[in-house]
Amino acid sequence: MQHQVKKSTLSHALSVALLGMISSTAFAQAQTEQAAAQPATEQAQASPSASSEQVTELDRVVTTGFRQSLEYSTQAKRDSTGFTDSIFAEDLGKFPDVNIAESLARIPGIQLNRDVNGEGLNVAIRGLPNSFTKTTINGASVATASIGLDSTNQNREVDLNLFPTEFFSQIKVYKSPTAALTEGGAAGVIDMRNVRPFDRPDSQLTYILQADYNDIAEEASPRGTVIGSWLNEDKTFGVLAGVTSARGKLGVEGYETVGWTNPNLTNAQCGNAAAATAPGAFPALGQPCNLTGGNGWRIPDSVATTPYTTAAGLAGQTFNAQWLRDHNPGLTTQQIGEALIPRLGRPVHMSGDRDRDSFLGSVQWRPADWADMYMDVLYTKAERSNDRIDMNLIGRNGAMIPMNMQLDANNVVTSATFANAQFFLEARPYNEEVQYWQVTPGGTFYFADDVKLDVAGSYSRSWMRRDSPTILFNSPFTTIQYTNNGDIPTWTTDLDLNDPNAGWTWTGGRVWAQNEKRVTETKGLNASLQLGDDRNNVVFGLAWDQNYRTIVGFGDTGTSWQPYALSQVPTSALPGYITPGPFGFVSVDFDRFMADTNYAFYRDNAPESSGANTGAPTGGFDEANTAAFIMVNGESEVWHRTMRFNLGMRYAQTDQDITGPVTINGVRNYRTLTGDYAEWLPSFSAAWDVADNVVLRTSASRTMTRPNPSSMLPSTTFTDQGAQIANQGNPDLTPYISTNFDIGGEWYTGGEGFVGVTLFNKRIEGYTFQGVTTRPFTSLEIPFESLTEAQQIAINNRGGPNVATVNVQQQVNADAELEIRGIELIWVQPLNFVFEGLGFMANFSKLNIDTIGKDSSALAGNVYGVSPKMWNATTYWENDVASVRLSYNWQEGAVGTGPNQQGIPFAQLYGEDRGQLDLSSSYTLKGIKSEPQIFFNVLNITGEERRSFFAYDNAVNDMYDPGTTYTIGVRGTF
Repeated sequence: MQHQVKKSTLSHALSVALLGMISSTAFAQAQTEQAAAQPATEQAQASPSASSEQVTELDRVVTTGFRQSLEYSTQAKRDSTGFTDSIFAEDLGKFPDVNIAESLARIPGIQLNRDVNGEGLNVAIRGLPNSFTKTTINGASVATASIGLDSTNQNREVDLNLFPTEFFSQIKVYKSPTAALTEGGAAGVIDMRNVRPFDRPDSQLTYILQADYNDIAEEASPRGTVIGSWLNEDKTFGVLAGVTSARGKLGVEGYETVGWTNPNLTNAQCGNAAAATAPGAFPALGQPCNLTGGNGWRIPDSVATTPYTTAAGLAGQTFNAQWLRDHNPGLTTQQIGEALIPRLGRPVHMSGDRDRDSFLGSVQWRPADWADMYMDVLYTKAERSNDRIDMNLIGRNGAMIPMNMQLDANNVVTSATFANAQFFLEARPYNEEVQYWQVTPGGTFYFADDVKLDVAGSYSRSWMRRDSPTILFNSPFTTIQYTNNGDIPTWTTDLDLNDPNAGWTWTGGRVWAQNEKRVTETKGLNASLQLGDDRNNVVFGLAWDQNYRTIVGFGDTGTSWQPYALSQVPTSALPGYITPGPFGFVSVDFDRFMADTNYAFYRDNAPESSGANTGAPTGGFDEANTAAFIMVNGESEVWHRTMRFNLGMRYAQTDQDITGPVTINGVRNYRTLTGDYAEWLPSFSAAWDVADNVVLRTSASRTMTRPNPSSMLPSTTFTDQGAQIANQGNPDLTPYISTNFDIGGEWYTGGEGFVGVTLFNKRIEGYTFQGVTTRPFTSLEIPFESLTEAQQIAINNRGGPNVATVNVQQQVNADAELEIRGIELIWVQPLNFVFEGLGFMANFSKLNIDTIGKDSSALAGNVYGVSPKMWNATTYWENDVASVRLSYNWQEGAVGTGPNQQGIPFAQLYGEDRGQLDLSSSYTLKGIKSEPQIFFNVLNITGEERRSFFAYDNAVNDMYDPGTTYTIGVRGTF
């Protein structure tokens, strides 16, 4: 149970200032009203000259297309009080980029996270993970049930690739908050505004037809969009409707390891003093043969006599310390024990369909000047399939015998002969359906020139169903030549891995049925009352929203479908269900295998499990959030220059239910834990026009992000077959609170051009890390009989369930602060003096992250997936008919995980630096009805891969090649 109300020093200070600002704003309004009553001549005499009072108008050039979008963004930034960035559509249905996430990458401080197929998935702001970013549509909270190709999405992240860019007219990023913004984004808020009928002065119809071609998928992906808007003769009522449909093809080639590991040498293989009395036992961790942990590769003491082992000269051998040294000349026993190889070295291929259909409807009604009402409805449905296959060289829990190994200075194996090697084919196809719909009614009502009421409601629902069976069978034993030259490990073998009759067997294999279902739901109501004009006002507001999510995994891990499948397709019949693959190794005839093993029945009747095969635990949360705020906007003169300010206070109360399955005394039930907390969230921003075209800004604020609900579930699960490590939820986690300070400014050079710099500092309290405690097994309330056979054996080997202890891991709030300091630079510059229509834009961001406080050492290194340096550059040229744009996005590699990967204390995963070059071009056919515009785009021109590493640059953790995508299409408007 949680009961918390916090009010910081910053809150107290701004509360006092707020009262002062309200009175000064009221005084400013009184002056304005008094001046309005004066004759014009008196106003002119009493006021400073216009040249000293107003900002000089930017040099205006009539622009269209991308330059027009940039100019809108520049003007919006200049007019804002806080630190915001905006991206505008070039026209109805014409967003500057093919993907919303990729559009946001043009903003400094924004990190683009791509899926393994290269598609922009979501974004992170200013050094905090993507779950710290609040995403809204028309100000209403967004929660999606979708997940990426290799993601779990069990926190609060939102996948932006679910929403078609054609439906949106503007995206605004708030890096400094106002009290009116929905809380939840400690890093920032992204608000997407869909198109509406009154966005254009007249009725119109826009069409878009295009086809994509990816050189990995080697198939065309058609896509079409139609958006129409109608206005009545009086322009008081309008209707807009749009549909878009995409039939995408997936193609990804890659390589995965699931980590790296090293041998677990026995006393006999170590050659230590205990070899004589306990040759098959293992030396303790840190002893000469098992120095650093890991120990997932078990070199056998001997092998059975088989045709293979006899031919390979292995039969009758004893693989002790002397044998290993003799057959690996130049290496010590200690080096052999530290030799790093892939846990599961596997080439992987993904292919399938990625279809999406979406609808947008919008109605606006302005019966008079005093009212503007709207209703927006957004619906999208995605159907995705992925015929994923991979061929695994078994390292961890395997029995390879090393010969002629060569190691580098970090003990990474660079070449070797591995006898007694074995492969397995893993087929993990999945079919997925995702739906999302949202309705957002609202309106603005003017009761007088200086009294305005805004009201809005929202409801959204998203659900996902994914079924993901696993089919796994093993090869016969063989000998391979292994090479790791720093790119990805490769091997050669006499065994033909692409031959269905190579001797594949179910021994050690699996046939599992696994499903996952997710539902998210949001509801919201908010109202705000503004007293005053647009420049000087006081705003009071109330808001309520509810967020709900449930994730349920279903799994038959070998208990039902597998026995039946193996009875229908025994090893003797297996070759008939195996086909040669196009990637150098076999595949599975999925349709035939599923039909002959009655997969649909076992899929639909799979029992509920403690988690999904994506790694997301079963459970959910239900949050009700109530907020009230007061906000003051004002404008005044400082040294004869205009200063704008925004000052506010938001109070947010959260009532939270966390629900998950628990099993006690053999009975599985759902347990719900309740909690509540409240926060005061002050905010202040000011912008000062210190010169005609120079604006200085500053802001101070307190923001929050609610904790990861998946880390709070009341459940305990084991993560290893040795039952040594258990993960447990922590329902007492508190929100992340960030205290933020920003200072910066811009010099506006004309048109879309400006140069800007921002310095920012964020101090986050309540950041979490993985705490570990040692507890008796009995304290976990897990029935011993519910463990797997291997886990029960491991517990018994440690004295039985009444004696054995377990290392329990759970997320805990650190008694420390995470400090993020950063700089953002941006330069947008038209180059008409060089060549008419030419220009460039570039930005650079750099972060420094430190920890302060008691738990600072534990917290250090726990910010994952954050790129410390990023830059973007775009060169563009366009005239009234043609446009060309070349963009490059670069991100420095980020630390992906904490240490102790695969039981090796120093090992962390980290990403490789990556840059991507994209091209956009178009030509408009003037004089033809609808003025069709032909466009041609190329994504990832140079075919850059996405790669991560395990501790060292030549120990690749995974690599994915999304290929290059070419797009050709036409758009026009009637």
